Amino acid sequence: MHTRWNIKVSEELDRALRVHLAERGLKRGALSSFIEEAVGEKLFRQTVEEVKERNAGYTPEEVEADVAEAVREARRAGGSRH
Repeated sequence: MHTRWNIKVSEELDRALRVHLAERGLKRGALSSFIEEAVGEKLFRQTVEEVKERNAGYTPEEVEADVAEAVREARRAGGSRH
């Protein structure tokens, strides 16, 4: 399922992106795919930075221990086959 977005960007960015896509021979749907990938990448990077900031006060060993405990609890609760 897809959702339609109406967005505004500068003419300069629009032109640069369309030239970029055309130079690579990308056709119909390429703009939507490019935007979806770019937004997904930006969300991922921001999430990683937020997690890093949140964990900045912990040692790597403390983080690993917490992750291991969370995995154990999830497996107990979900009856994981792993």
